[in-house]
Amino acid sequence: MYIYLIMLFRLFLMFALVPLVELALLIRVGSYVGVPATMALVLTTGAAGAYLARNQGVQAWQRLQRELQAGRFPADEIFDGVLVLGGGLLLLTPGLITDVVGFSALIPATRALIKSQLMRRVRPAQRPNAIHAEFEVER
Repeated sequence: MYIYLIMLFRLFLMFALVPLVELALLIRVGSYVGVPATMALVLTTGAAGAYLARNQGVQAWQRLQRELQAGRFPADEIFDGVLVLGGGLLLLTPGLITDVVGFSALIPATRALIKSQLMRRVRPAQRPNAIHAEFEVER
């Protein structure tokens, strides 16, 4: 029950509070630089983000295919692909905070930092006493 309340609170923050903060920030920036410049900033970051997401997505896809052809499980490449997709979606969302987070997920150096932090949070959730095995089924 407790975990569902935490998840509900996080969803509330994501879908209610973040857009309000983004709107307040856009209004503040617009009051300093003007409405046309603010709109141009939002459109430019969206276009640049779409271009960067496409390039990084293609590169992640190519790395994934190379790993599969080599017979290796492409865990890092899958994780990169998810981060590139998420970063691209954040850049298409109007706002300055989401743009900063989105660009961070698309730039390889910062994406590596994000990936290492997320992996560090995911690893404790794995069961340390689990038995891992491989098997083949013949028909």
